[in-house]
Amino acid sequence: MKVFVIGAHGQIGKKIVSKLVAQGDQVFAGIRHPEQAEAFEDAGAQPVSFNLLEQPAELAAAFKGMDAIVFAAGSGGQTGYDMTLMIDLDGAVKTMQAAELAEVKRYEIVSAEFTADRAKWPNSLKPYYVAKYYADEWLKTRTQLDYTILQPGTLVNDAGTGKVTVNPGVGGEITRDDVATFAVKALGTAQTIGKTIALINGETPIKDAVEA
Repeated sequence: MKVFVIGAHGQIGKKIVSKLVAQGDQVFAGIRHPEQAEAFEDAGAQPVSFNLLEQPAELAAAFKGMDAIVFAAGSGGQTGYDMTLMIDLDGAVKTMQAAELAEVKRYEIVSAEFTADRAKWPNSLKPYYVAKYYADEWLKTRTQLDYTILQPGTLVNDAGTGKVTVNPGVGGEITRDDVATFAVKALGTAQTIGKTIALINGETPIKDAVEA
């Protein structure tokens, strides 16, 4: 597949790019800063200048000819709530609109567990959860994209386990590496289309969890 990864320089984005390249996909890595390009070229991906503050029609130009789009971007913890809205919410929605303009049907987004349950939103992260909730809702109800929404639990940087629990109904941790592995497997698996999938680390091999 030809896959465009939005937020390719983020912690999960880098892992998704690496895993897609390893399985032979043609990967286009959306980056904001030119100095990030060389690392992706060395990794076998094609870096593309991409700014989520642009308009959907401008973003759509980067998506032409793609088979799939993965949204793994985030404003990060060092920015204010304004950028959380501009990147995690409006930026995500604009890429959905851009995907439709570019006639790319397959779209996968990395969200967060419990976005649909306001009672479980952490007080310290409520603006982030607001952004994720409404981006997820827009994708489900306002687009015709073949979407998959991944909602991982608390992200940790431990080594990947290769095992998960899907839709656990309870909170938990999951490694960024396992989120990336699941995202790559799900992207090419038709039965994940139209699904919202919560994830924490567990006992089911990722391949089996995706196929189920």
